[in-house]
Amino acid sequence: MPEPTKKDDGQPEENVAPDSGDAPSENSVVMTPKDKDDDVTASTPSPPPPTEDGSIPKKLSIDLPNDSDPESTRGRKDSVWSLGDGQPPEEIDKQIETPPLSTLLIEKPQSGSINVGGDINFVAKVEAKDLLRKPTIKWFKGKWMDLASKTGKHLQLKESFDRFTKIHTFEMHIIKAKENYAGNYRCEVNYKDKFDSCSFDLEIKEVSDGSQNIDIRSAFKRSSEGQDDAGELDFSGLLKHRQGREHKQEEVPEVDVWEILKNARPDEYEKIAFTYGITDLRGLLKRLKKTKKEEKKSEAFAKRLEPAYQVDKGGKIRLVVDLADPTVELKWYKNGQEIRSTPNNRKYIFEHKGTQRIMVINNCQINDDAAYSVTAGEEKCTTELFVKELPVNIVKKLEPVKTTVNERIELECEVSEEGAKVKWMKNGVEVPTGVRSRYRVKSEGTKHWLIIDDATKDDTGTYSLMATGGTTEAHVQVDLKPLKILMDLQSVTVLLGQPLKLNCEIYPGNVPGRWYKNGQLIQPSERLSIIHRTKNHSLDIECSTIHDAGDYTFVPEGYTQTLSAKVHIIDPPRVHLEALNVPDDTVTVVAGNKLRLEIPISGEPAPRVVWMKGERVILDSGNRVRAETFADHTCLTIDIVEREDTGNYKIVLQNEAGEDTASVKIKVVDIPDPPEAPMVTDVGGDWCTMTWELPRYDGGSPILGYFIERKKKQSSRWMRLNFDLCKETTFEPKKMIEGVPYEVRIFAVNAIGISKPSEPSKPFIPLAVTSEPTMLVVDDVTDTTVTMKWRPPDAIGAAGLDGYQVEYCIEGTDEWILANKELIEKTRYTITGLPVEAKILVRIKAINAAGASPPRTTQHSILVKEVIEPPKIRIPRHLKQTYIRKVGEVVNLVVPFVGKPRPKVNWLKEGQPIDQTISIRNSDCDSIMFIRKAERKHSGKYELSVQVENHIDTAMLDIQIVDLPGPPQAVKIEEVWGNNVALDWNPPKDNGNAPIIGYTIQKADKKTMEWYTCIEHYHRTCITISDLVVGNEYFFRIYSENMVGLSESATATKDSALIVKEGLQLKIPEYNDRDFTEPPIFTQPLINTFAIAGYNATLNCSVRANPRPKVIWMKNKITIIDDPRYRMFSNQGVCTLEIRKPSPFDGGVYTCKAVNELGEAQVDCKLEVKGGFTFFELMKRGVPLHLIDKYMNESKTSEKSESEKKGSI
Repeated sequence: MPEPTKKDDGQPEENVAPDSGDAPSENSVVMTPKDKDDDVTASTPSPPPPTEDGSIPKKLSIDLPNDSDPESTRGRKDSVWSLGDGQPPEEIDKQIETPPLSTLLIEKPQSGSINVGGDINFVAKVEAKDLLRKPTIKWFKGKWMDLASKTGKHLQLKESFDRFTKIHTFEMHIIKAKENYAGNYRCEVNYKDKFDSCSFDLEIKEVSDGSQNIDIRSAFKRSSEGQDDAGELDFSGLLKHRQGREHKQEEVPEVDVWEILKNARPDEYEKIAFTYGITDLRGLLKRLKKTKKEEKKSEAFAKRLEPAYQVDKGGKIRLVVDLADPTVELKWYKNGQEIRSTPNNRKYIFEHKGTQRIMVINNCQINDDAAYSVTAGEEKCTTELFVKELPVNIVKKLEPVKTTVNERIELECEVSEEGAKVKWMKNGVEVPTGVRSRYRVKSEGTKHWLIIDDATKDDTGTYSLMATGGTTEAHVQVDLKPLKILMDLQSVTVLLGQPLKLNCEIYPGNVPGRWYKNGQLIQPSERLSIIHRTKNHSLDIECSTIHDAGDYTFVPEGYTQTLSAKVHIIDPPRVHLEALNVPDDTVTVVAGNKLRLEIPISGEPAPRVVWMKGERVILDSGNRVRAETFADHTCLTIDIVEREDTGNYKIVLQNEAGEDTASVKIKVVDIPDPPEAPMVTDVGGDWCTMTWELPRYDGGSPILGYFIERKKKQSSRWMRLNFDLCKETTFEPKKMIEGVPYEVRIFAVNAIGISKPSEPSKPFIPLAVTSEPTMLVVDDVTDTTVTMKWRPPDAIGAAGLDGYQVEYCIEGTDEWILANKELIEKTRYTITGLPVEAKILVRIKAINAAGASPPRTTQHSILVKEVIEPPKIRIPRHLKQTYIRKVGEVVNLVVPFVGKPRPKVNWLKEGQPIDQTISIRNSDCDSIMFIRKAERKHSGKYELSVQVENHIDTAMLDIQIVDLPGPPQAVKIEEVWGNNVALDWNPPKDNGNAPIIGYTIQKADKKTMEWYTCIEHYHRTCITISDLVVGNEYFFRIYSENMVGLSESATATKDSALIVKEGLQLKIPEYNDRDFTEPPIFTQPLINTFAIAGYNATLNCSVRANPRPKVIWMKNKITIIDDPRYRMFSNQGVCTLEIRKPSPFDGGVYTCKAVNELGEAQVDCKLEVKGGFTFFELMKRGVPLHLIDKYMNESKTSEKSESEKKGSI
């Protein structure tokens, strides 16, 4: 379908002519929108089906008004879509609300073009790295048609996901495309609050298949029964290619069905539709209703402008309108801009002749080609002016040119018109004339030039100039200039490693050339560079090698002449001792082995080699020692190495380039002599320290180390003590038996081998003191004393440990003062009598039979001054909640605290001193409350205060002593009927200091008085006992129950209840039913709780309501739903929330909300979680990153505030 052409006055024009070329045939639909006030009609003749007798009915001609189509569908390619039914066209202009655009698409669908019947694929990609689920994608045609429901054999939608790249791929396949598939498409992607959209176009190219038949009845087919778009004009049916039957259209007379319907009565519509083969009567009537609009006759114009005008360039044109009312104000416009007349402007001339209004346009140019309109009052008529250009002719043709390279070429041509546009061609290809082009184009008046400043041989060819009125061409021939050799190449001899440079000069200077070596083309590299500067050509090698020798040739490009030279590389002789890879050029060999020493040599030509030892020349004909020389190395061979072969060997090399000498030292080595007998210098409990001297002779090789062996004196079996060589001449044997005599001996080791053993040492017996005491720390400091404590030594010898000796030294002196005159066995000691505010050092020694151990000394000096530590009460976790005990049980509460000096501890009960029956025992680090036999009066809130000077810390403990409850009160029989008895009672006066959790009801027959339980754990204070035996008389009693148990006694009914036999008439009094319904009421609220991170925490409350309420738990006003970290229970009105292993970010305000039909209630509490986790632990628990970041920031803030508080204290 061709694109609508947009004119300057903003009016679209669309021609729909499928498969019929440019001119519309009789089987085509032509739509030409006029002015806004004009109706748009379409004429679509189509042969109806033949009748039963084979005759063809009258030809059908229907004018289809188009004024009902929305303006947005006019002139658009996407106004028709035949894959299925979509939104009615009337709703096209409705705005579609879309969320704001976001960047989701990383690859967007691209516009495409295919032939009719072809396939095309559109791809959109979305990156899913930051998305938790798959995004939603929709494909649209135009603004409103969703293609999700149009999938079938012509349209397929596919989705895929790559797990490695994390990319969603969405594809739309169009298969065997039709003409009406062309238009604008849109792809929309949604993810939560993100949105992205992309538009693209599809162009369908028509394939001409000859004339085709279109059935006009398809314009009124029903798309779906009973739908709003039934009967609307289906252009896809009009454009659909059919291989229909060919009829002779010229033989069928035209019948205007629209005119027949307009003039007919409504009761004749069905008959007319049947007569002319119209099947969609409903759609026909819709169209008829829309066409019943009378055209307005123009009140301002008696004669309008012609639809179009044409004028030659430079000519003039007259635009004439005839007014019905000459007094109406008239305005002329060009492309929507008003044309005003000025005295100096002779371009536009306005004339009045009676009712005619004329605008004359003089000297028409290309810019006058536009849309013109004239308004008279509120009416308007338009036209178009087409300016025809005259052809530009060739006045002076191009002339052929023959020149040489580097010359200037100018091609000149003259045309018939100034400023004409022309095109330069070379060999049929347009000549590039950009900024970086070699070609320059110049024009002056009617003359045009093509200039080539520096001609090359490639510029040879046929050049032409094309104008609208003709073409001229000429041949350009560019030849080479004759070659002159100004400086020839010269043969050179170069030392190896020196730069190599070959130069030559030729004319002309801009001729390039190539370098060859031994017939092979030379390419530039990092080592080799080829330089061309005007006439000079050079080849430079930074560092020459042997392979650079050879025959070099320079060949100028385009010429047969060549320049040649020879390069000879010489190299002075050299001995490469570094190839031996031995330190200091010294070769070490073991005596008795064969030595073959190969040393690389170099030199060009090959040098002469001489080996010498001292003044003696080594010949190549020797027996045991001989020298040999080869092309690239020389060799010294010694069959059996002797100690006398040690010495310096000299190598001399000579050739025509020079001389070189080198020396090699040969060293003959053997195993070392044994060391002298070792000496034992120090002995411990299971170890000793031994030393020895170096061997007298090391065998010509450095001593690598020593092996040490030991044995018991009475034994002959030696045991090696080290498997790794000992590098020093001292060693410390270990793991010996204390009190047993031992002997040791030494082996020396060098690179050759192990020496013979040394003589054994003198016998020695291991015996040692203990090791030094460990973990010496300060336990307490006062104004005159320092208390130290430590741990026993790690190693205690066989002699055991007799005690410890404590010494101290005042800082600034070197005198150590003994603190204990007698040895102490304990690992804690208090040094007394110290001066106030003195600084001392303390050391401890362990004493046994072998002597004193090395001392353990404090690392830092100790200030003899008591340090004040603010008190801090550390309440145990089980005391942070109400502490519950039964009457008579023992209460023993231990509350630890810290503080120095010893804090003062005070207990209060609800602001008053505590009872004398409560024992309080205080120590330096804790306070103990002891009650041997708990009583009810001991219940209450106790306040513990710990004071050190002006520093006080307090803590509250809630103690609840519970007992059995008393019996219920006023148990009575309210009513007896049938085999039922109604009981009523009051709660007990004494609930045992604990809530009543239920009642137990029992019955007894008056005859036997044996009691049987009817119901347990009953919550209310009234009950109906059913299924009693008729004729029996019953008594009832009730026990009350709390968390301790049942009451000791029960309250029985004073009267008995007689269950009368059948036949007796009982007058049942009338009772008003009691309304037990009530809204939720929390009888026990939530309380603020502290929890320890990693330990489960529970929140409890109780609620009463009827009917049973729905319980909702919330954290920070957010409902807790399906969270595995929380467990919720509700049992008989008691609501419990369990938080599994809470972490600090679980802290906050928790709310319990109860809701039923009568109302709702809620209670709040604050949960604070102490302790914390590392970043790794939080990640293992699966905590989201934003919560981890929030928790880390809060932890740092709290730590900083605590450190500031401590610093201020």
